[in-house]
This record gives sequence, C-alpha cells and structure tokens, in this order.
Amino acid sequence: MTEIISGLQGDIPANSRKGVPYVGGNKKVAACAKHFVGDGGTTRGINENNTVVDRHELLSIHMPAYSDSIIKGVATVMISYSSWNGEKMHANHDLVTGFLKGTLKFKGFVISDWEGVDRITSPPHANYSYSVQASILAGLDMIMIPFKYIEFIDDLISLVKNNVVPMDRIDDAVGRILLVKFTMGLFENPLADLSLVNELGSQAHRDLAREAVRKSLVLLKNGKNGTNPNPVIPLPKKVSKILVAGSHADNLGYQCGGWTMEWQGFSGNNYTRGTTILSAIKSTVDSSTEIIYRENPDGNFVKSNNFAYAIVVVGEHPYAETSGDSMNLTMAEPGPSVISNVCESVKCIVIVISGRPIVIEPYISSIDALVAAWLPGTEGQGITDVLFGDHEFSGKLPRTWFRTVDQLPMNFGDPHYDPLFPLGFGIETESIKELVTR
Repeated sequence: MTEIISGLQGDIPANSRKGVPYVGGNKKVAACAKHFVGDGGTTRGINENNTVVDRHELLSIHMPAYSDSIIKGVATVMISYSSWNGEKMHANHDLVTGFLKGTLKFKGFVISDWEGVDRITSPPHANYSYSVQASILAGLDMIMIPFKYIEFIDDLISLVKNNVVPMDRIDDAVGRILLVKFTMGLFENPLADLSLVNELGSQAHRDLAREAVRKSLVLLKNGKNGTNPNPVIPLPKKVSKILVAGSHADNLGYQCGGWTMEWQGFSGNNYTRGTTILSAIKSTVDSSTEIIYRENPDGNFVKSNNFAYAIVVVGEHPYAETSGDSMNLTMAEPGPSVISNVCESVKCIVIVISGRPIVIEPYISSIDALVAAWLPGTEGQGITDVLFGDHEFSGKLPRTWFRTVDQLPMNFGDPHYDPLFPLGFGIETESIKELVTR
C-alpha cells in the first residue's frame, strides 16, 4: 500500500513531518487510504457488517496499514461503512479523532463514504440531523453526498448556530481540506492537465499493465501430480489443434471485474480497448495451430475432436461491494460443467478469473494445470506470456486458498490450518529461453 501511495503522490521528502500530506508535481494526485478501520474483518466478510474484535486485535491487525500510509504522507483517509463492536465507524470519535488524528497525527482530511453519514442510522437517513451531528463530531472533514446536499448544509448550519457543533470543529475540517488543496497546487492550477489525456491507455501504459499481469499470476498446479516431473506448462505453441473454452475466455468485462466503466463492471468487449485471453492465445501460437473456441462445449464435442490440449477460462462475474457478498464462493455457471466436460476428455489448463479464492477443490483432480489469474484487466497477453513460456511464472498467493467455505475465516498460523494452497504458495517455472540456454 505504501508503494501505491508513493506512486500516486510521489516520494515523500526526507524532512517531512509525520502525518503531513505530500503531493509532488502536476503529474501526481492525492491518495486515499480506506476504509478506516476493520473493513476487511467484518463478520463473515459481509459488506457494511460488524467487526467484532477487541481493541488490541483491531490495532495490531487492522490498523498498521493506516499507520504506514500516514508515515508515507497519504493525503486523505476514507471511513468504512462498517461498525466496530456495534458502533458505526462514521460516528466513532474515539478512533477517528482520538486515534487517527491524535495518536497517528494524521494532518490530511477524513472523508465519508458515499452516503456513509445516512447509514449511521437504521434504516438509513432515519434521523439525518443526528447523523450529521454524529459524523462531524466524530471527526469527519468532508462528506460525500450524491443527492441531498442542501439538506446536509441546512442541518449543519443549524447545528453550528445552536452550538451543537462547535465552530472550531468546522475550522479544523476546512483547514485540513485547504491544506491538501494547497499542497496539490489546486489554487494555482485548479483544472486537470489535459495534456496528460493522451497518456491514458498509451502503449507504454499497456505494456506496463501486461507486465503486471504476468508477474501477478499464480501457478497452483502443473501436471496431474501437481508439479514436476511431468509439467504441462510451458505449453507448446505449435500443435495441430487447441480448444479454448469458458465464458471468461473472450470477455474483457469479466477480465476487468467491478468498478470498471460502471459500478458493477460490464460484460463483453465493446466498452474499452484491450486484449481478451482468446485473442492473446491466437496471436501467440504458431500460425499453423488451429484454435477452436466454444464457450460451453459438451463432452461429445470434446471427445470427437483431436485436441492437443484445452485452455479453460472460468471464474466470477464482475461485482462491487454488497453485490460481491457470497456465502458459497462458487464460480459462475457454466464454469463447473465446462471444467467437467473438457477436463475429463483432454489435457486441460484451467485459468480462474476471480477477485478472491473461490471453491476449486471439487475439480482439482481432473485439472492438469491451474492458474489463479485474479482480475487481469485489459491485457490478456500477460497471461499467454507465461502460459507459453515467453516469461516465467513467479507469483505467490497473497492469501490462503481454502478447501471449503466451512473453513472460513482461515488465517495462516491457525491451529487447524489445512488449506488447499497455503499463503505464499506458487509454482515457479522457467521461460523457454532459460530452458534452452540452461
């Protein structure tokens, strides 16, 4: 996270004071650390839920990333919709003002989430004046209000006039916001630099994204027995015929996931430039190799063709926030049947497109090679770079891959830690060039 902050805001000066936001140059932007705090520890991982831990666990597990971010000069912090032991974070004075601004000495501004103030009450907006009071007194400086901003303004003015919200709280919030704006040079240059528009989606950007894809992929299985002595990857480029199957093989929207173009993402190839995995395969293999694509082939079709091997691309559909809540963490249909129909009849490589570990153990025995591709985005060529050996697999799991959802939550070091693939697991390969020159 700290490297992301440096990338967005620039390297913090050596003489900078702790907690003071830093944004350097007209090509840099203000970073936001979120969602403060415990957002990732809610009961059963449900969005906007309750994080039930004691203070020691909250500070030792969920707080360090914020401490590190503040040391790096992060400009803003966004509050979580979630609660800590039943108290809404948007109304938590102890953690926002006491710990974030006091103990951690954060000098940037604190911002609410989208309609986060409304959600202090249940149902949302049931007592809006109270919610405005609670959030501002908790220490929030900027409020994200998509619609009813006039009501917020009127309520806050009334609270100040009636001495419910002291003027020095308003001064503190305004001062913090102005500090970030002055730091960014927004009063000298209030508009975005349109000359940078041409850099978006440039070949240099796409090349970097492609590199990020190939370095983030994790090879979980390589051969029927898991690894050597009979590895499947790297795949040969020159064979008679390859089957490519699965709903995610030719869908940029599925590769990108949620929060792409739209809140819940999209399906298809018409909304942004990019390279699907299918297109990448076609451009990588030898010109004499025939590629046949079927989204959901039946077993008879697979058996009746003499495929050298099959590449199956399946996973989750795009989602964001509550739409991603799942009690079973299974792949989208027809993924399981595609794996069954294809992998029972021909050597198969399964690529999983998902924003998290999903249920895969029921199919693992029939799969010859398994790749966790996460959400690779627009550059599907990064996947074929490593599948066919132009580059090596080097990625490691950033989190434990469970066997069944009944094991969750599961953390490295638990007494009964029995994952399908442990934290840090990842099979490494050598590129074709390395194999030839060894």
